[in-house]
Amino acid sequence: MTIPIVDSHAHLNMADFDADRQAVLERTFKEGIRAVLCPADLTEPDRLDIAVAMKNSFPAVLMAAGIHPHQAGHTTDDFPSRLQTLRNSGHIQAVGEIGLDFYYDLSPRKAQIQIFREQLRIAETLKLPVIIHSRDAAADILESVRGERFTAGGVLHCFTEDWSLARAMLDLGFYVSFSGILTFPKAGDLRETAQKIPIDRLLVETDSPYLTPVPFRGKVKRNEPRYVRETARTLAALHNLSEEEMGIRTTANFETCFRFEIP
Repeated sequence: MTIPIVDSHAHLNMADFDADRQAVLERTFKEGIRAVLCPADLTEPDRLDIAVAMKNSFPAVLMAAGIHPHQAGHTTDDFPSRLQTLRNSGHIQAVGEIGLDFYYDLSPRKAQIQIFREQLRIAETLKLPVIIHSRDAAADILESVRGERFTAGGVLHCFTEDWSLARAMLDLGFYVSFSGILTFPKAGDLRETAQKIPIDRLLVETDSPYLTPVPFRGKVKRNEPRYVRETARTLAALHNLSEEEMGIRTTANFETCFRFEIP
């Protein structure tokens, strides 16, 4: 039996999938993945158009849009109106991925914080959840969300921070999503945190094409949505649930978080 599950974050609009995107999507749904959310960056209009085309072709593809912290130094003044247009057209279910990355610092931290907070305000106005990227930036993420009095909720994507941030964001109504990192041998601290997250706030993702989970890590060149089951399997074991139950729970959480009924 194929256990239904969702991939809450996969960059299927990236160039890594240009050669066989249609085949990947068909394989994804054939193998029981019930829905996939694809985040697109507003600073890359060609990739945004690909995400829109996927959304239009596959009812079980959800889309989000926003400005990644790496691109915070490359924004244009019209991005708020572009988000509004995408919202009005029904193309996006969330604003994201947005957030802060103080590990790579590919954009100045001041610019990252400014753009992050502006997008929180926009998402609040649009009544959309946000997809948050946080790397070595837990304190500023929390300060920004609290400072903007953000109430529309969302998800901490590809979570790798510590329990203190998770707990604080759970109190603010957020979900926590785990990627293939959860399966890595050296991710013991992350697995301890994952055990503490309430089951009704858990999501799973691939972050494709990155972070291929064990046992496929090192054996395949590109992560795909179908491998999300490995992360779900690890998460199920941590919570003493069957794979089927974890699939059911994370699918329900996905529908609630993104206010979307899977077709």
